[in-house]
Amino acid sequence: MRNLSRRNALTLGVALGLVSATSVVPAEAAAGTDPWWVWDDEVDALVAGLVDSGRIPAVNTALRSWVDNGDPLPGDLPADLAAHLQRVNRLPSWADVTKLRRAADFNRRKDTYLFLLYGLGSGIMSTVIPREARSVYWSAGGADMQDRAAKTFTFGYDLSEAGAFEPAGQFVVTANKTRLVHAAVRHLLPQSPRWRAVADERVPISNGDILVTFHSLGTFVHRKLREWHVPMSAADEEAFLHQWQVAIHLLGVREEFIPRTWAEADAQAARVLTPLLAPTPEGKELAADLLGLTAQIDLGVTRGFLNEFVRYVLSNEVGDWLGLPRDYAAATLVRTGWPAYIAFREGLLPIAPAGFFLFDQFVRALAMLFLNKGKSSTSTPITIPTGNRPGA
Repeated sequence: MRNLSRRNALTLGVALGLVSATSVVPAEAAAGTDPWWVWDDEVDALVAGLVDSGRIPAVNTALRSWVDNGDPLPGDLPADLAAHLQRVNRLPSWADVTKLRRAADFNRRKDTYLFLLYGLGSGIMSTVIPREARSVYWSAGGADMQDRAAKTFTFGYDLSEAGAFEPAGQFVVTANKTRLVHAAVRHLLPQSPRWRAVADERVPISNGDILVTFHSLGTFVHRKLREWHVPMSAADEEAFLHQWQVAIHLLGVREEFIPRTWAEADAQAARVLTPLLAPTPEGKELAADLLGLTAQIDLGVTRGFLNEFVRYVLSNEVGDWLGLPRDYAAATLVRTGWPAYIAFREGLLPIAPAGFFLFDQFVRALAMLFLNKGKSSTSTPITIPTGNRPGA
């Protein structure tokens, strides 16, 4: 699967994450510090100044040539922005390169499941996280979900690539660009009367919000892989965790909030993600847009099969929230055939089960949606917004 074409992702996937290494302070250990009231103050002030002075278009043009981790910074950036990027465009001192390389190999070996879980799982789950759905919908990206999804997936693709954290990789740069985007959204969305009318926070994308998004990705995917009995060594699991920890650090999450183990991550998710899941008008519209993008691709399955797979991955409750019509024949096929498909792929069944080729075609087509939806072979650049959704 990994030898499918490079990235140009018009995709559903979202790509944020969080995890831990043994050198990180226990989650939420800082006395009196609440991640829901922690943002990214220095970067937020820097980007707000760039937005208000009208310099973002020139910055986006300059940053377009800054792609690989080892690339020099563009020479025509504002001095304060260049100084910031020079300081943060590097791995933290506690990053373990050996684990990061093992994580890249794990991503390669398990990409069949990762494509599906990040897309039909995490991507659709994001639409029933009320704060995230409202922030996405009322920001500039919510008005063009194809473009927004493509830019979001650039983050995930770069994270999953072999050598993602090496000088020739692109993830560290991509993470720093995403951090600038978050800062711009934090400045712009509070200026939207439409967002303020529905939001229960005064500034979006706090450290707490990013943690919630992580749990809808890293923690969720890890849990599903275990539920599906996908073989993983302890070293693989630790590496996958460490990869996401480095990623979330690069997005500006304080180390004291980052779980050290999967057990801590599961416990944190039970507190900050699961109780929050709920439908919203914005989320329902976003989910319809995302599933509509997927349905436009020839996946080799019916729309009923696609809806039932979303229900299988997330739950019937989420499917009901999103108004996904039932297809009970497809539901039976998914719930009996998918476990057998995994067992055959992992060498636990000697003979391909009934429906194997249907599932194989579905997963391969979904991977093509992630990697290349028929346009150019170049990636979709991450750009800093200058406004909110039209009419917001």
